[in-house]
Amino acid sequence: MGILSRTSYVIRSKINSILNRAEDPTETLDYSYEQMRDQLQQVKRGIADLTTQKKRLEMQKRRLEENVDKHNGQARTAVQQGREDLARKALEKKKTKMNQIEDLERQISELQSQQDRLIEQKNELQSRIEEFRTKKETMKARYEAAEASTTVSEAMTATGEEFEDVGRAIERAEERTQDMEARSAALDELHQSGAFEDVLSDKDSIDRELEEVAAGSGVDAELETLKAEMGEGESERASEPDAETEAEADLDDDLDLDDLEGGAVDEDVEAELAELQEEEN
Repeated sequence: MGILSRTSYVIRSKINSILNRAEDPTETLDYSYEQMRDQLQQVKRGIADLTTQKKRLEMQKRRLEENVDKHNGQARTAVQQGREDLARKALEKKKTKMNQIEDLERQISELQSQQDRLIEQKNELQSRIEEFRTKKETMKARYEAAEASTTVSEAMTATGEEFEDVGRAIERAEERTQDMEARSAALDELHQSGAFEDVLSDKDSIDRELEEVAAGSGVDAELETLKAEMGEGESERASEPDAETEAEADLDDDLDLDDLEGGAVDEDVEAELAELQEEEN
């Protein structure tokens, strides 16, 4: 295969592929149906033209038949008048007209045969068109149902081109979000570690460390002072008599006496309670 032949073949294959993708089966079926209807109309026009020609020949035949009758009458009249020469001429014209009539009858018969064939073909074509119309509508319904089902399936599975674009957009947005989160975390870590200098301050990292040490020393000193103050207060309270302890001792003595007296009271209560329970039973 030569270069030109291969190039032509590739071009035709590409064009065919493009046409296949662009082709809408429903439109193709409708177009085919219209083409078949146009063919039917052409057949009908052909039948009409053929019938018109046949009618013209039949009209011409009738005129010739009228002439035959006229020449026959002329021959009879000439014989009655003793004009054999005129009678002979009339019969000759009659014979010529009868020959023409025979030719016309043969042509009319042929036209009639053609008309019959065309009518039969027209009926067959019309039946095929009706059958194709039924199949066309069925195929269109099936195609539209399949197209709708495919659209729903692509929407559910996100496999369509538009859904693929949406999926890629979501992936890109997620990647950018993750990058921004990672960058923000890295900046926070660097800021806490002091790796970035404060552009509004003239202190370096050593100055900041010294300030942190000084602040810690001040807190420790204040804590020791508080501990010392708290220790002196506890020693003074320990040297004073514990009035609360004496009150607690007196309260314990009172509770012991109440327990002795309460024992008898409890016995009376228990006895009365038992009597009430018996009455209820």
